[in-house]
Amino acid sequence: MSTAELHTLTGAYALHALPDSERRAFERHLADCEACAQEVRELSATAARLGLAVAETPPRELRERVLREITAVRQEAPAHGRPGRTGGGARSGRWYAYALAACVAAAAAFGGVAVWQSQVAQNARQEADRAQLRTEQLARVLSAPDARTSSGELTGGAHGTVVVSQSLDRAVFLASGMERPPSGKVYQLWFDDAGTMRSAGLMDPGAGDGAVLLDGPVGRASGMGITVEPAGGSAGPTSAPVALMDFPAA
Repeated sequence: MSTAELHTLTGAYALHALPDSERRAFERHLADCEACAQEVRELSATAARLGLAVAETPPRELRERVLREITAVRQEAPAHGRPGRTGGGARSGRWYAYALAACVAAAAAFGGVAVWQSQVAQNARQEADRAQLRTEQLARVLSAPDARTSSGELTGGAHGTVVVSQSLDRAVFLASGMERPPSGKVYQLWFDDAGTMRSAGLMDPGAGDGAVLLDGPVGRASGMGITVEPAGGSAGPTSAPVALMDFPAA
């Protein structure tokens, strides 16, 4: 399995969805690839957050409501009684009602858990699919035959490299040693279209190292910039650039 292929397995690994042979190969790769290790940590944390976000506690009145309503359900008489025994029908009816109530309550509780688990799994799969798609796109840019790179120093001693593939019309930014943005802020990337800045996505505020696939096509952009913006990003830059980098010549 090639290195480029291993880069695409972060989502499946975070969800424990790899067969043993691929898992072992990926774990060997993971020991030497900090970018993949960081992405696995982020995807695992995302899956956990998704679970917490949809978790719901069954209402306290559920059990009482079920037990109250079950007493109004008319029970059918037994088709055949046992000779020599009296009162069995009434006792059986009461026990049947209690058993049925317990089953209904259990079904409601476990049904809620099943729905929650299904929703968590579906959300996690969707998130993993999106992450894997971006990872595959990122790997294609980095391994493109016409990929060109340009590097430079950023503020605070950080280092940045931009990789551009004209054939794919996409770009990747690789950062090293970037300081965390201030609380409530985020680094936003921009394409420089002849002096007009076009948003190219947000960086993970907790990651000072890693690779980011810029959102959207390169188009006619001649470079990129990075600014500090409010959480969620801005329609246009609202602060002085942390970095301005020219794209490499084709």
